[in-house]
Amino acid sequence: MTVAVLAAVAGGAALGARHVYTMPGPLAEARDVVVPRAGTPRVAKALHAARVIGTQLAFRLAMLATVRAGPIHAAELAFPAHASLREVLTILRTARPVEHRLTIPEGLTARQITALLAHAEALTGSADVSAEGVLLPQTYAYEYGATRAQLLARAAAAQAQALATAWAGRAPNLPPASPRDAVILASIVERETANPEERAHIAAVLLNRLRLRMRLQADSTVVYAASDGLGVLDHPLTRAELELDSPYNTYRMKGLPPGPICAPGLASLNAVLHPMVSDDLYFVADGTGGHVFARTLAQHDVNVKRWRSLEPR
Repeated sequence: MTVAVLAAVAGGAALGARHVYTMPGPLAEARDVVVPRAGTPRVAKALHAARVIGTQLAFRLAMLATVRAGPIHAAELAFPAHASLREVLTILRTARPVEHRLTIPEGLTARQITALLAHAEALTGSADVSAEGVLLPQTYAYEYGATRAQLLARAAAAQAQALATAWAGRAPNLPPASPRDAVILASIVERETANPEERAHIAAVLLNRLRLRMRLQADSTVVYAASDGLGVLDHPLTRAELELDSPYNTYRMKGLPPGPICAPGLASLNAVLHPMVSDDLYFVADGTGGHVFARTLAQHDVNVKRWRSLEPR
């Protein structure tokens, strides 16, 4: 075979290899794939099973030919539709892992947060939220394989830092004697209103009642007790539930309940530590998602009567 023929064969092989290296891959649509550890053969098998690559042999040869480009990373990675071998190897070597997000909404109880964590599929391990009000409600980013315990530790650290900052900047002469008392009050504010504009007003009412040693009479604390800590009921509060013998029943017990009734957000915490200036001592729903406030019991009774006329029969 002449030198010219050998050169032509070599050139043809090189062109063929380049074609295989750059041609669109078989992946029909973008997909996240968990790339395992323990070497090229397992990676090739996983990518082939996920239809990211066409043949394992071509991938392994391409991997060997480009070994100087750097090692591949074990992580959950995002592959675009029809990624070529060149694109696949670039992703394996340089792409950031897929970022998952878990949002802990304001106002969830420990039991509700535990259930939320249990359904976060990219997390591993098990973990129960054992106390109320110790986690900061917000969105947490994490990678595949992170543990539920790790995420809870991050949420607890975020809460501790946020609480310390908020407590240090609190308004003077407020009834809460400790950061924990502030969280307890904030948890009640969180569950009493979904209207951001009302939080500071609700907080003012609760603080005024504490100053006067009045019972808080917050429905949300009774719901917490009657639901065994779940925080929701499938029916309106009954008279029997309002008479429930529980330290969380603020219709019967004076002062604060023994602990928070949910995970309050920063807005509710700041409302407690920077309440509205108000003499109001009562509030009741107004039928539009908000509340009507009153300074005297007589005014409050009128508001309650109006609210009851709006309730469905």
